[in-house]
Amino acid sequence: MKLKIKKGATVQVITGSDKGKKGSVLAVNAAAMKIQVQGVKVQTHYDKKDGLLKKEGFIDYSNVKLVEAASKEKKTSKKATKSKSA
Repeated sequence: MKLKIKKGATVQVITGSDKGKKGSVLAVNAAAMKIQVQGVKVQTHYDKKDGLLKKEGFIDYSNVKLVEAASKEKKTSKKATKSKSA
C-alpha cells in the first residue's frame, strides 16, 4: 500500500501518550505501516560503545496526521537551463 506520508514531512500525533506533538518524519517502514517521528516515543537504548542513547521509536501510521508534506525540489536539466538563458 502506498503511504501519503513521506520522509521529511511534518506530522502531528493524534493519539497515544505523545498526543499533540509535532515533528518531522525521520524514517518510514511501509511494509509494517510504521513511521519514526522526531521527538516522539523517545526510548533509551544502551550501546556498549556509546553508553545510554535516546532514540525515537516507530509508531503506527494511523496515529498521526499530515500537517505539511515533504517539499519537492524541482531538478532542471542542463539543456533546459541553457536554452532559457540563450
